[in-house]
Amino acid sequence: MDLYTPILVLGAIAAVFAVGSVGIALLIGPTRYNRAKLEAYECGIEPLSGTGAEPASRQRMPIKYYLTAMLFIVFDIEIVFLYPWAVAFDSLGTFGVIAVGLFLFNVSVAYAYEWRRGGLAWD
Repeated sequence: MDLYTPILVLGAIAAVFAVGSVGIALLIGPTRYNRAKLEAYECGIEPLSGTGAEPASRQRMPIKYYLTAMLFIVFDIEIVFLYPWAVAFDSLGTFGVIAVGLFLFNVSVAYAYEWRRGGLAWD
């Protein structure tokens, strides 16, 4: 149990900080609401009112937003898995090299798809 005490203390500090930050923001934050603040925010596009058969929630979103989000997820997941692998590299041996090779191949396929769809061409 002594091994896990620092992790539990850090988790408790993080939880107190998260709950405390939200609580303080609710208590001392401004409460002036207007129509713009109450609207759902989606990728920087101004919300439109519904027109006829197509309600406002059914607007078409440009694919560029989804490609950017997918690019973020690809690299975020890659980093999350490569850090522990790099730390334990010496003890994993051949299995670790093969496993990370397959993982990097999968990530490369997603990256190639993103590149092919034009997600890396910034306007």
